[in-house]
Amino acid sequence: MRPTWAEINLAAIAHNVKLLAQLAQPAKLCAVVKANGYGHGIIPVARTAIHAGADMLAVALVEEGAQLREAGLQTPILMLSEPTPNQFGEVVELGLTPTIYQLEGLAAANAAAAKAKVSLPVHLKIDTGMARVGASAKDAVSLANAIVAHETLDLAGVWTHCAMADSPDHPFTAQQIQRFNQIITELTAAGHNNFCAHLANSAACMANPESRLNMVRCGISVYGIAPSRALEGCVALKSAMTIRTKVSMVKQIPAGTAVSYGHHYTATHDTQLASIPIGYADGLPRCLGLTGGEVLIGGQRRPIAGVVTMDQTMVDCGTEHLVAVGDEVVLLGKQGNHEITATEIADHVDTIAYEIITRLGPRLPLHFTKHPYTTATSDLN
Repeated sequence: MRPTWAEINLAAIAHNVKLLAQLAQPAKLCAVVKANGYGHGIIPVARTAIHAGADMLAVALVEEGAQLREAGLQTPILMLSEPTPNQFGEVVELGLTPTIYQLEGLAAANAAAAKAKVSLPVHLKIDTGMARVGASAKDAVSLANAIVAHETLDLAGVWTHCAMADSPDHPFTAQQIQRFNQIITELTAAGHNNFCAHLANSAACMANPESRLNMVRCGISVYGIAPSRALEGCVALKSAMTIRTKVSMVKQIPAGTAVSYGHHYTATHDTQLASIPIGYADGLPRCLGLTGGEVLIGGQRRPIAGVVTMDQTMVDCGTEHLVAVGDEVVLLGKQGNHEITATEIADHVDTIAYEIITRLGPRLPLHFTKHPYTTATSDLN
């Protein structure tokens, strides 16, 4: 087996969930586990989050909800996107809580619930400034009225999503909170009282106490990553993922040797060039070596040499310390006194940490640990 894997520390997940649950009190905590638990493994992450105090889970797809139910998880599961009309039968069968924001979805939800002779809890999503999915504010009351007009549907929640909360000083978050509170006031005046109001994502939960309302939805922070540089350190999160591999070959190359496709990197000195068995097919950005990306070998930062290839990456290891086949390499996480974070990698390639951890390829196995040494395998997926 290739010695390349992502190590997921479930104790760090548990720590983060407990911390966020305490921060959110008295509001409830919804742990967002979509996209395979942000690349960390949806089933182990979900189980850990529930045991650590999460009140609800959130997914994007019906298939993700099905994974959780098939694993035996009975916790309430919120779908963050409205299912397609032909999926509502499965939504009802699985006991998922769908988000609704279109009349077509409302009609399909009612039909599926009526056919199954059950009462289906739904959450109404309102767009207050993302211009993504969600009903317009002017339609909130009429849609809520339409939902409760059906005996088969229960208006269990009303929510929106913050567009600028990762920039804590941006005034738009306060505007969204004000808009949403006004919608809640209008819904209450129309007789809708018994629902869960929620708008805070990780960033808003951390930086805007007034946004927490009845529930917060935390995604990136569950995995120990701050939503943005501006919010680093304001909550004592612990990063849960480490990506490791081992040196597969070492070459002594003279100054002037060009490395990798396109010869974008040329050694300026005689050096040790290590090859490591991980590439862009595993989720490592191809351009990382062109923009200052580094790895950790022997407790030292070493620059990636040239473009990352599909299966291999080359590293300039210098000559100060000998490097050997089998030496551990850390691409994400800590080694010695150094740490490479998802945010650092993201900065090198002009993206966000969310993309770095969710782009990991299926060839990269997940190994689960509970600090310090108890290990399980990706069979837990």
